[in-house]
Amino acid sequence: MEDSIGMEEKRSVSVVIPNYNGRYLLEENLPSVFEALTVAEVSFEVIVVDDASTDESVAFLETTFPQVVLLQNERNRGFSPTINRGIMAATKDLVLALNSDVKLTPNYFLPLFKYFTKKDTFGVMGRILDLDGEKVQDVAKYPQQKPTGKIKSTIDFVLDPMPKNYWLPSLYLSGANALVDREKIQELGGFDEIYAPFYVEDVDLSVRAWRLGWPCYYEHEAVCHHPESVTIANYHKKRKIYVISARNKLIMHALHLQGVSKVIWNLKVFVDFMIYWLALNFRFYEAFFLFLRRFKQLQQSKKRMKQLLKKYNRKESINTIIERMRQEIEAYNVVKLDI
Repeated sequence: MEDSIGMEEKRSVSVVIPNYNGRYLLEENLPSVFEALTVAEVSFEVIVVDDASTDESVAFLETTFPQVVLLQNERNRGFSPTINRGIMAATKDLVLALNSDVKLTPNYFLPLFKYFTKKDTFGVMGRILDLDGEKVQDVAKYPQQKPTGKIKSTIDFVLDPMPKNYWLPSLYLSGANALVDREKIQELGGFDEIYAPFYVEDVDLSVRAWRLGWPCYYEHEAVCHHPESVTIANYHKKRKIYVISARNKLIMHALHLQGVSKVIWNLKVFVDFMIYWLALNFRFYEAFFLFLRRFKQLQQSKKRMKQLLKKYNRKESINTIIERMRQEIEAYNVVKLDI
């Protein structure tokens, strides 16, 4: 694979938006996408992949935004398979993976292009605020691994003050607004569809990139807005969300932990198995047995990752990557946010 874009080359952007019954969200937010792309003065394409919507999303796009490349799933498949259709169809230098409920600010892209002057960059995410711009929803993700081996991926942080000309690494890029190198994400095969229908797939994607030596960054000056409501929660019951999330966390750790950390993590899962039985928390068992049903896919994902690691001559574990990132970040004043 020819590695990334050169500093002197013109940037171009493919925006890929998965959609499910989001007609009103597309109407509200697509104009901001086109405005930001126009301000960026780049060649672009906007690809919307419809996940078998039952509302008027398709008719609305065909009538109001005929310039959009519209792809349609015949059946509802979930986030990863849906956005992957768009990612694999993308033709521009960079891909912006964007949720349909995110509104870009006009200058969103301008602070981001510099990150791709480094050939090893995988991607960068911006700051997500609420619609009023008063509450922070998403910033850089702090790299932390507990003694149990658990990869903690939910800690948001910034540096105060933010050092000039410092590129802040992030453990992962939010799938809601990640600008990534197209060749690299296509090389990875996009988001791993083992996580369908939702959750943890963006953490896994970035962890795979880090393991191949492709850094992920956070840019504070690139701002977008997102409503308080959570799209997934609008369509799925709390029990299902808990079970799928727990299953996918088991999958991610099984894929990426190695050595002693993997042994300790497996012991933790065994202890949890006993504790949840006593606590009559049968949701955990549902998640665990769903995890076991993904065993064949899990082995296929491991095999693909092993092949890529060999191709790029990489052997570094996620444990080492997290520790190195923490040492770099802790040289500054880290402010962890309670979001």
